[in-house]
Amino acid sequence: MHAIHHTICTAMLAMAVCLLAACGGGGSDGGSSNGSGNAATPPGGVHLQVVSFGDSLSDVGTYAPIAAALGGGRFTTNPGQVWTQDVAQYYGDTLSAAFTINLTHALTAQSGLGYAEGGATVATPANLYDFLTDVIGNVEMPVNQQVSSYLARYGSFNANQLVLVWAGSNDVLRAGTLPASAPVVQTAATTLAQVVAQILLAGATHVVVINVPNIGLSPTGVASPDGGANLTQLSQIFNNTLTTALQANGLQGKVILVDSYTWMNQTIAAFQANGFTVSNTSFACDPTKTPHATALLCSPATYVAPNADQTYVFADSLHPSTHSHALFAQFVEQQIANTGLGH
Repeated sequence: MHAIHHTICTAMLAMAVCLLAACGGGGSDGGSSNGSGNAATPPGGVHLQVVSFGDSLSDVGTYAPIAAALGGGRFTTNPGQVWTQDVAQYYGDTLSAAFTINLTHALTAQSGLGYAEGGATVATPANLYDFLTDVIGNVEMPVNQQVSSYLARYGSFNANQLVLVWAGSNDVLRAGTLPASAPVVQTAATTLAQVVAQILLAGATHVVVINVPNIGLSPTGVASPDGGANLTQLSQIFNNTLTTALQANGLQGKVILVDSYTWMNQTIAAFQANGFTVSNTSFACDPTKTPHATALLCSPATYVAPNADQTYVFADSLHPSTHSHALFAQFVEQQIANTGLGH
């Protein structure tokens, strides 16, 4: 998920270059190891190596080498972690980016297994869209390409891995208005089911598939002329199509399907009980201070309040705050434990 039409000005990029030079350059955050960690039993009760595919909701630092110069690095209230990093730590692993961008707008392969990239769709090429092009160019890999990149390097998955798949939000955001947009998200959802089948055929035994959240409830949705109705309906269509496609291909019983749509509805409905003071009516990153109001470039210096990363549900108009990511990670961990894997 991301703000589609933001661009970063040349002056800002020049400043990033200077800061990077002063600091000796950036790198992927979260470490370079995706090993199973030490011998101690992790909080999750079982050691698992985490592999992640998706978009900005799961991106652990693809664009950090540039964004970190401005205090950012991930699409949340930086320097906070995203849910995939929290889940990896729960199972004794450290998740870092599989690719990071450099100052020539090229992706460079790294040692990490975090393949999710901000701006990614399920299968649509990046060059059809304008996503922070002044800073990153059109480089983000669609999820089918992320999986292909993993398999080209490693050949297969294994039983000691936990594979996390969360994609489709950008397809919903870019689909347009109903009824013409319905086939777009239906095709994306069906394609995602095919990608999941590919992951299973390649040897994965623990695969978490997450449906799209209720994007109509994001600040972007709430502020739209229809109050988010179109985005909510498209989110539902995507999720219904994904479930049907998984069932039709005999895959539903082979994956752990996590319902982020319902989780988001419930979290916002009970936001105060979940430790928040602001739900979806505003966001933690001050748009007048945060470059182009994107969480990728959000830092404590641009928070609306010192503890906004913990008290706001959203970092920007689409992306969750650090506290939201932590809560969602716990929800995913519970769903995994319900299958008998770990605790």
